[in-house]
Amino acid sequence: MTDSDDLRRRLAAAVPVDDPAWRTARETVPRELFVGDGLFRFDGRHWMPLHRDRTDPAEWLRLVHRDTTWVTQVDGITATDATGPVTGRPTSSSTLPSLIVRMLDLAHLGDGDKVLEIGTGTGYSTAILCARLGDENVYSIEYDPHLAAAAAERIHSAGHHPTLLTGDGLAGYQGGAEYDHIVATCAVRHIPPAWLHQVRDGGTITAAVGGWLPASGLVRLTVHDDGTATGRRFHADQISYMLARPHERPPRPTFRKNPGRTRSTRVRPALLEDWTGQFLAQLAAPSAELMTTGEDVILVDVATGSQAWTEPAGEGWTVHQHGPLQLWDQVEGALTTWRSAGSPTLSDFGMTVEENGTQRVWLGSPEGPSWSLPV
Repeated sequence: MTDSDDLRRRLAAAVPVDDPAWRTARETVPRELFVGDGLFRFDGRHWMPLHRDRTDPAEWLRLVHRDTTWVTQVDGITATDATGPVTGRPTSSSTLPSLIVRMLDLAHLGDGDKVLEIGTGTGYSTAILCARLGDENVYSIEYDPHLAAAAAERIHSAGHHPTLLTGDGLAGYQGGAEYDHIVATCAVRHIPPAWLHQVRDGGTITAAVGGWLPASGLVRLTVHDDGTATGRRFHADQISYMLARPHERPPRPTFRKNPGRTRSTRVRPALLEDWTGQFLAQLAAPSAELMTTGEDVILVDVATGSQAWTEPAGEGWTVHQHGPLQLWDQVEGALTTWRSAGSPTLSDFGMTVEENGTQRVWLGSPEGPSWSLPV
């Protein structure tokens, strides 16, 4: 058995799954093929490229078989092409294998199921789907044409030939509908209506719901023939996927603090360091960006320019709010509701898509406190 085979087997065995077929599928897919010839490591300020041909082969294999996410592209620059440190936001990665398998296991995919994957990325998860379901049952769409071409070459090299597409994954792919399942390897601010129309009655959509704050939650929705969808509870784990490109925040001007209206806060700003706290803040202020966390919080609304920022005041904190939206009021109200319920984890939240198209995330039950997503 080669070192690669052994490392792949160990990696597959490390993640418990309900369906052991996922472990078998992952054992057959060589991750080193999909990471390619370069990856980025973050040093706290820059993304530093690491190239395969300048790294000891055994060390390279150990790196790519770690259960971690390796960033492979930053603002359109691939690690293979980078000649030095780069700055910017990651735009493609090889997601940590345990997250991929946990998501696919949660989706409850089974023999003979036809699946549309949103976000081919490096092609690693696509190859795992093929190994489990058969090439003829896998459709995958990638937004970035350069990534799509590289992924296709790697998927074919691994011996798989699913239906691969380039385009806006938020529009799905009507040519393969109806699907038994849609799974997204990117986060979305809301479930695109096209996905709801392209899944059969009783089929599912599994996706991470996120936004312009860092936190997101993984949920599995069952689609009904009237266009509604009901969600099981969000997964309790902290799930982090890059946002779908069309859902990324637009550029904003340089931030400058404005005093605005000032009052004492009723909750600690540090609650936004908690993953569920961030997720709730995102629901309450869906077009806001969180710029800092900890004792001092800055929230800026990308759509209106409204801002809220906190600072210590004696034994408490003061918040300054400027602009048409009272951002902190919105966030504080959601955090107060959450604390009154005992500060539960994401597993106490669920999601519903209603007949009129409204998408709500609720706490406790569909009749409980809820927040509408920005559809």
